[in-house]
Parts: sequence; structure tokens; C-alpha cells
Amino acid sequence: MTGRDRIVLIVLASLAVLAAVWLLAVSPERKRATELATKVSTAQAQLTTAESEVASARGAQARYTAEYASVVSLGKAVPPSQEVSSLIYQLDQASNQKQVEFNSITSGSGAGASPASAAAAGAALAGFTQMPFTFVFNGSFLDLYHLFQQLNHYTLRTASGGLEVSGRLLTIQSLKLAPDTVAAQGTGKAGGKSAEQLTGTITAAAYVLPASQGLTGGATPASPVGGASPAAAGSAAAGSPTTPAIVRANP
Repeated sequence: MTGRDRIVLIVLASLAVLAAVWLLAVSPERKRATELATKVSTAQAQLTTAESEVASARGAQARYTAEYASVVSLGKAVPPSQEVSSLIYQLDQASNQKQVEFNSITSGSGAGASPASAAAAGAALAGFTQMPFTFVFNGSFLDLYHLFQQLNHYTLRTASGGLEVSGRLLTIQSLKLAPDTVAAQGTGKAGGKSAEQLTGTITAAAYVLPASQGLTGGATPASPVGGASPAAAGSAAAGSPTTPAIVRANP
């Protein structure tokens, strides 16, 4: 065997050893490294998703208090029960502020007619129970005008689409002004202003949530429905049948 043949054999043997090392050691390790890289990529994607869900949950938790206050605010406009006494109190407070005499309130006197405003139509579509009333106030024209404006703006839609709620939702369906005959005879409270006194008669409707709905569905300021996390409640609140069917109020 010549020296050249020996060199060829050595080279071939070296190549065989290298091939064996590649097949037995390097190739499996590279395959394993590829598999590990795939697992790491999948884990990173899962981590990103989890971090996004955590951020969303924290955001829902931070918004829960404001959302709960918003629902409670809507409850002032459309309560879950009739609450006639609170309505009378609101009317009395408003009439005192406007220097108007709150004469009387009568339930079910013609206010159940067809809805006369977009607010009434919306309330009907939402399934709210209608409570018809007739209110009688005594006062000057300007004082009565300012009072009627306040009653009409207890629930006011803002330019952003929300609601500003300061009292019961009332839809005024008719309004009649007439001279205050009692004041004109000098027996009323107006005294020297008796000639300016008018009697304003309003037929209107207040509203109550349907019996199948609740205002907060058992939620409290600290905990949402069923003890779920505020994050879960935040994602479910939009479709919950227990929330009022009118748009959200501004907190």
C-alpha cells in the first residue's frame, strides 16, 4: 500500500467518523434545538396573550366602580319599584327651588296616552312600566316655565350620547296653563302677585323597570354579580339582561 493509499484511507476514515458524529450527536441536538425553539415561541405567544388578558382584567377592575355608579345613577331615572314618595319629594324640592306651589299629584289621569316624545318611545321599546300622573302647580308664568324645564331635564342626553341623570325620567305629554282663581280671590299664598298667578296642569308619565329586571342584578359597590371578578363582570355587562335598557349614564 502506497503512501497515497494510506492518505486516502485516513481521509475516508475521518469522513466516516465525522458522518457518524453528525448522525449520532449533532443532528439530534439540532433537531432538539429546533423543537425547543418552537416551544419557546409558543410559550412567548401564550405569555403575551396572558399579559394582555391581565391588563384587560385590571382595566375592567378599575372601571367597575365607575360602571356601578353609572348603573345606580340610571336607577334614579328608572327605579326598580314605583317609589312614588321619592318622586313627590323631587317635585316638592324642585317647586320650592323655583318658588312654585306644588298643589297636587294624581295617579292614572290620562297620562297613559300614546307616547309624545322620543324619550317615551324609547322607554316603551325598553319594556319599562309606565306610571301616568297629573301634576298641578301654582306660580307665575316664568317660575312655572323654569320648573317645567327642570322636570323635562331630569334625564338629559348629552352630545356624546350619554345621559345626565338628576331625577326621575318624566315624559310630559300635555301642559295646560290657566289663571289661578284662588289666588285671584286673594285667598292664595301669592298675596300682591295674585294677578300674575297661574295654575299649570301637567299630564306626564314616570317609568319603572320591568318586573323581570333588577337594577344591579345583585351586584354591590365592591363585588359584581355572583361574586365574579370585576373583569368578568366588565365583559358581560353589555349584554346582561339585568342592566337598564337605556344608554349608559356619565358617571
